[in-house]
Amino acid sequence: MSEESGTPKRRKTKPVYVGSVKIGDNAPVVVQSMTCTDTRDIESTVDQIIKLEDAGCEIVRVAVPDKEAAAAVAEIKRRIHIPLIADIHFNDTLAIQSIRNGADCIRINPGNIGKDRLPEIIKVAREHGISMRIGVNAGSLEKDLLEKYGGPAPQALVESALRGIEYFEDRGFGNFKLSLKSSSVSAMIEAYRVIADETDYPLHLGVTEAGTLVNSAIKSSIGIGTLLYDGIGDTIRVSITGDPVSEVSVAYGILRALNIRKVGPDIISCPTCGRCEINLFKLSEEVERRLAGMKEYLKVAIMGCVVNGPGEAAEADVGIAGGRNQGLLFKRGKVVRKIREEEFVEALIDEINTVISK
Repeated sequence: MSEESGTPKRRKTKPVYVGSVKIGDNAPVVVQSMTCTDTRDIESTVDQIIKLEDAGCEIVRVAVPDKEAAAAVAEIKRRIHIPLIADIHFNDTLAIQSIRNGADCIRINPGNIGKDRLPEIIKVAREHGISMRIGVNAGSLEKDLLEKYGGPAPQALVESALRGIEYFEDRGFGNFKLSLKSSSVSAMIEAYRVIADETDYPLHLGVTEAGTLVNSAIKSSIGIGTLLYDGIGDTIRVSITGDPVSEVSVAYGILRALNIRKVGPDIISCPTCGRCEINLFKLSEEVERRLAGMKEYLKVAIMGCVVNGPGEAAEADVGIAGGRNQGLLFKRGKVVRKIREEEFVEALIDEINTVISK
């Protein structure tokens, strides 16, 4: 832990670039997501990526299941503004086609692409100057490792990753990052901790198949958050069954909570109790909706009563401490004015806009 900033001391890694985005080597932890559209549907895929960009996504991945999807990479890449990763399974031809169509990086899984198919992928990636992600996944490990360890144990994930590293390094290719994903939070944490001691390649963190929003937020916060607190991790993806835009907001929430990156509003609101005399649920939801996609960091407090409210609101950049039918608007520790309950949202948003415009 850095004494000066209160942030975790980062593990030292090699730098890897995905397009213009630097990963590792003390670069900011990068937030990624993946589209849930059919990549062959270029319009819907581009539309979703633009929404992800607006939410703060810095790198996006698309599935490439066939030649039509690989062909679509070129047009998708032309119309978006962040680096594009092609997600490849089983088929080396799709990897090569995606690279030639402009993908900034490809994700391959050593467990389902035969090693006899990798040399040509390495050759084409080197020719185009792009990086790769060696993506080990508990659901698709090599059969001999599953037999050796009796299932997708953390040791199996690590050994699979080490095999991939050795294979690529033996062929003179080191332009890659690693991921060792599992749906088991404890297995994922253990595997990443071991591989972090074994190598200095950048690590992409994630809990795979984490579920819908609440379950994923819990699992990802524990898994990704624990490793980040240890100083492990250079890029992250929160996997959610649903709208991928939610992945970005949860990811930044994890980074803000650990004081690693201050991006977007940090909204603090009390859980409410019998002392609350305003509609705090509706108020908090409306403020969160209005601030969605905001990139500037601000601590915003929305407090429902006079017990903790004034103190918490006073500590925020902007905040409201509510009472019966009215409340106080605070800015950086000072009361701005008294406002009626029906004015809360607009007054708070106006004050936030004033603060970020200065």
